[in-house]
Amino acid sequence: MTSVRFSKQVRAAKAAAIAVLLLVGGCGILPDVKTPTDLYTLSPKNSFDANLPNVYWQLVVEQPVAAAGLNTGRIAVAPTPLSTDYYATSAWTDRAPLMVQTLLIESFENTKRIVAVGRDAIGLRGNYVLQTELREFQAESYRPGNPVVRVRLNAKIVRMPERQIIGSRTIERCSLAASDQVPAVVAAFDEALGAVLKRTVSWVLTTPPPRAGDQDDMKLVERFRNPANIVYDSERCPSDSPTPPAAPKS
Repeated sequence: MTSVRFSKQVRAAKAAAIAVLLLVGGCGILPDVKTPTDLYTLSPKNSFDANLPNVYWQLVVEQPVAAAGLNTGRIAVAPTPLSTDYYATSAWTDRAPLMVQTLLIESFENTKRIVAVGRDAIGLRGNYVLQTELREFQAESYRPGNPVVRVRLNAKIVRMPERQIIGSRTIERCSLAASDQVPAVVAAFDEALGAVLKRTVSWVLTTPPPRAGDQDDMKLVERFRNPANIVYDSERCPSDSPTPPAAPKS
């Protein structure tokens, strides 16, 4: 009986030791709950050109598609042109694509020029759908000086119910952070994304005809099937950016 009791004690001691080792070994993997996380958000656009038209159609804004490295709530920073890292104790209040979708919708609403705009999740039946892809959304720290924030959005206007693309444009803006500290980088994100939002909203409101059902939008189908009419709209980005030259703006 004594040997059996001793064996049980040995097994219990081994189990406790293993548990301690697992906890210690996992310290480098598991997040430190005592480390504070600073949460940041960005702002929609509130000011637009006075000559934007009033449009009498409904728009559905789909959630942007994004690569796995950007489809996260973490704030991305590129230490080299071919690598991505994240700020350690800072994050967005939501995943980047969902945050951009919300800000796009708010920006459209702030124009007060559109009948209705909403996200696809609410079941809104739109005359047009805005499909976007978030291709760049990071701070770039591999150049001398402070980080440069780059935001690039590819946008397509889809005519419903035919699901025909009547407009396609890639919009890119960059902003130099005032310092390498996270609040300054976030301010640069707000400036770069704000410029992308303003350009995207203005382009969408001026591309289809002002009234739903106007067959003039069918004329745009063939126009945007021509590669010569695909616009790459880039401003304020470093000259070493690996981007194609901008096509003539329509």
